[in-house]
This record gives sequence, structure tokens and C-alpha cells, in this order.
Amino acid sequence: MAFVTVEGERREYPEGMPYSAIAADFREKVSHDILLVRANGRLRELSKKLKGDCEISLITAADREGWQTYQRSAVFLMLKAFYDTVGGDKVKKITVCFSVGQGLYVEPEGEFDLDSSLLKNVKARMGELQSMCLPIIKQSVNTSEAVEQFHRHRMYDKEKLFRFRRASRVNVYSIGNFQDYFYGYMVEHTGFIKYYDLALYESGFVLLLPGRSAPEHISALVPRKKLFDVQRESEEWGERLGISDVGSLNEAITAGRMNELILMQEAFQEKKIGDIAEAVAARPDRKLVMIAGPSSSGKTTFSRRLSIQLQALGLRPHPISVDNYFVNRVNSPRDENGNYDYEALECLDVRQFNEDMTALLAGEMVELPRYNFISGEREYRGDFLKLGAEDILVIEGIHCLNDRLSYSLPKEKKFRIYISALTQLNIDEHNRIPTTDGRLLRRMIRDARTRGASAQETIRMWDSVRRGEEKNIFPFQESADVMFNSALLYELAVLKQYAEPLLFGIPSDSPEYAEAKRLLKFLDYFLGVGSELIPHNSMIREFIGGSCFRI
Repeated sequence: MAFVTVEGERREYPEGMPYSAIAADFREKVSHDILLVRANGRLRELSKKLKGDCEISLITAADREGWQTYQRSAVFLMLKAFYDTVGGDKVKKITVCFSVGQGLYVEPEGEFDLDSSLLKNVKARMGELQSMCLPIIKQSVNTSEAVEQFHRHRMYDKEKLFRFRRASRVNVYSIGNFQDYFYGYMVEHTGFIKYYDLALYESGFVLLLPGRSAPEHISALVPRKKLFDVQRESEEWGERLGISDVGSLNEAITAGRMNELILMQEAFQEKKIGDIAEAVAARPDRKLVMIAGPSSSGKTTFSRRLSIQLQALGLRPHPISVDNYFVNRVNSPRDENGNYDYEALECLDVRQFNEDMTALLAGEMVELPRYNFISGEREYRGDFLKLGAEDILVIEGIHCLNDRLSYSLPKEKKFRIYISALTQLNIDEHNRIPTTDGRLLRRMIRDARTRGASAQETIRMWDSVRRGEEKNIFPFQESADVMFNSALLYELAVLKQYAEPLLFGIPSDSPEYAEAKRLLKFLDYFLGVGSELIPHNSMIREFIGGSCFRI
């Protein structure tokens, strides 16, 4: 027998009992289905069995790990249903591309017509499989055996991925006779996958899923055309370079193609920045270039590179970071957990920002502030500015598309730009890389280098950052005149070298350890690449250091 403490209540259970049976006894303590447990600080699937005394936390889709598990399991169910409906011999491949709202955009290829009738049948099959409560079985197999299986099933992307796998064994999941590899945990059986929908979109369809805030609610598909087009363009660019997943990136690294790949990616981004500069210059009435985007998008470097392109067109740009208008840290608002909420608009001295920008537009001399992130105080160091006829303000900050930030500035004088790091790589066709993972790694490395923050602190505050983005940034992204993707095809292979030592430094008994372990496993897919060949004006230099800009 073993003593088990669940959500503060202590009970006795026989060793060897599945966690699912224990979780069932405490179902009334939580508002949503229990999808995983955390036993003595370690995540466990419900099919795992109790070993000794432990403390258990119940994980639902309202938790980050539970929501990721639900999303992953729903993808597996959709794939099984699609193959069942169409026939495996008629499917060439099904690629889970990227997020569209709360859903995932999927592009299937094969000998079938993708239409509403087919999607209706796939959804019906998903419902049948869900009602059968089929177990989702995990099997640990030898890596070489897994490679042979993936080749036999024509899953060549996974075959390529595991050619570079260091571990001797791989976890393969199955629903009935349908096998696949997934990066992360799964629910116990298909009966848990209750909430989903399928909707045709562009040349594919969207698997609509609930969000963490309402795990039983499916939101209607809200098209975000501008964002979609940027993501699709980035994917097509990767395909043209022959880099669409981690396996193909690793192949390029081993083939000695990194110099070529870095130069091509940097040239592509420079051309896009140049195109945006020309669009700005074509509107001489727009004196305010407003650049917004979520945390660690590379807004600062982008603003500097855009400014250089604007100079080449005869303008006199002046980059301004809205972060310099932070209120002193002691006056910053806090979130519901008592942590500083740096994503809130109230963290900024909005009144002073408007007064300064209005004065500049009026031709007055203004002393601009500079925020000291170490001391947490705003400082004035004699940075005076006065605008002339050819001058233009290039302003960057997470709230720049929100008119509440610039309430006194004329709308007709604003040129709006949205920037984000939209990772275009997949681990493989069925395992996408969330854009938030790339940004989290960027921020972790930068904050450790420039702000004295540990990786543990960055992970601890990340949920708060994400909530702030959902509230303050994403609702305004489609109002942008143009969008820019700052992600680089090769960057995760570079970030790996900087992030791993930080992640290994997180104590195993801390709440942040599970996320650190997940990220370490994720980075293990990549072959590492040094930073020597990366230009000093690259977006990635803002995070790893060595930038030619003062940032």
C-alpha cells in the first residue's frame, strides 16, 4: 500500500493501481476532465501505475500541459479518422502546418477531393472512434526498428527525423492498428477527445479545438487572412530551400549547407524589410511607423534595420522603444498571482508618451527617457530629439497597434506593422513546433544575458506573458498595414547551444522543471550550430548577443 496526497487530501491506495483510478476518485474536485497527473513533480499519463508514496496534482485542459496533451491527442484522432475514411493507400501525406486561432491548419495530399462531404465523413468517424473509448497505447521500441516502421508506413519525414536520434528507444503511440510518433503525452483513451470541429479553409482545413480558458467550448473559425498569408509564405520559402522539418534541417547541417542557408534566410528577410521601407516611403504623410508584436519577436532589431532601409530612401528615421516609457518598477501593476504584469498597458506612462510624441510632431525639442531594466527605473541621459521635414519616428512596443497607447496621435499619420516569430519548421508532418516555444527560448536567452533573469524565472512568468499577449496584442494584429515574420529557419539549431545550459540549471524539484525537461527534449531533435557565421545585424543577435545595434 502507498499513501497518496491529492489536492491536499491523503488516502491509501495499493501500489500498481493506475493513476486513472486514483484520478476518478477526485473528479469532483476539478471543473474539467482530468487528462494527466503530476506525481511527485513529474508528469504522468493516466495509464501509468502508482509506485510508492506520492503527492499528486490533477492536470486538466485548463493547464498548459493538459491543453497541449488534448491538442496532440485530437490531432492523432483526426489522422486516424482521415486514414480510415479515405484509405491509407490514397493518402500521400497530411501536414499539420500552424495555428489558426484556437485551431490547427492542416493540408492533406493524396488521391481524394477535399470538400465539405469528406470533412463531414472524417468528423463522423472521429465521433465513432471517440465513443468507442479506444485505448491510446504507448509502446517503447528500438530507434532503428522505429525508423523501419516509419519507412514501411511511408512516413519519410519521421524516418529522416530519427536518423539523428541519440536515444536508443522511441515511444510510438497507437489507436487500434494506426501507429504514429508524437512529441509529448497523450490522453488515456479516445473517449477524452470530446470537443472538436473541422472547417474547410484555403487549400486545406482547420481542426478547431477549445482554448485553455474554456476547455469545453469550440470557438467559431475567425479568419486572420494577413497572418495566414505570412505563415504560408514562410512555409513555402522553407519548402523552396528544401527545409520544411527538423530532419531536413539536420540533413542540411550535416551536408555543410549552413553558410548558404544563413545567407539565403538573411537575404530573404532583408528584402522583405526593404519592401516595407518602400511602402512607408510611398506614404510621406505617415510620420509614425508603429511596430507591434509579442514578446521576443525581434521588434528592436527590426526597427533598426527598417530605419537603415528608410535612410537609404532619403528619410531620417528615429527609432524609439516604448519600453523606455515603463513606469518605475515599484509602481508597476501586478497580476492575479502577485507578479509584475509587464504586458499590461498600465505598465507604461501613456500620458508622458503621448505628450512627447505630440510635441515631436509639432516640431518641439524633446528629451527622451531610457528605462534601466536592472534598477527598474526610468532615466534621462540627455537624449534630445527635434524633427525636421524628412524625419520620421519608428516606434516599437507590444502595444503599438492599440490606439489606447497613442490616443492623442492622428491615425492618418500612422503606418502600422505587426511582427512575430512565426516558426515555419515542423518536427515532422504531424508534430508542429508552436511559435511560442521559439519565442520562449529567445526570451530566456536574452533575459539571462541582459536582464539578470534565470531560465526558471522566465518560465515562471511565461503564462502571464502569454495571457497579456492574448489580451493586448493578438486582437489588433489584423489592423496592421503589413506583417513581418522574424523567425529564421536555422535559429533553433543555434539557440540550442545557449538554452541548454540555462535549462539544465533549473532544479528538478521546482515547478518549472517539467517545462524545462520538455524543452530539453525538444532541443534534442536538433543538431547544434555555432553562431560564427550569423551576421551582426541578424534578428537572432538581439537574443544571443553580438548585435551591431545598441539594443
